[in-house]
Amino acid sequence: MRRVSLIRAAQEVGLSLAEVAVALETLPHRGTPTKRDWERLSRSWRNRLDSQITELQALRDELTDCIGCGCLSLKSCAIFNPADAVSEKGSGPRYLLGDERVAIPAG
Repeated sequence: MRRVSLIRAAQEVGLSLAEVAVALETLPHRGTPTKRDWERLSRSWRNRLDSQITELQALRDELTDCIGCGCLSLKSCAIFNPADAVSEKGSGPRYLLGDERVAIPAG
């Protein structure tokens, strides 16, 4: 039952079934996992979850501003991202993904 609960909890926070499978392989195949086993498993996800939390906080804080997505739908894009210059860094929300905001010359 604990393993099923772990799978459900992991899915709720966005972990993939592949990530869960890798983690479950660290548990003993026979016998009941100990508290130490569960702590080791949860520590293995810590960096992944911290990164996800940081990304969600950035999304929350930057969502109403230009996030460098290339949409050109906001008036500020003409100022901060003329001619979609940020797209040269790649697709997606470049600033949200951690790219540094730089002054982009107009024209």
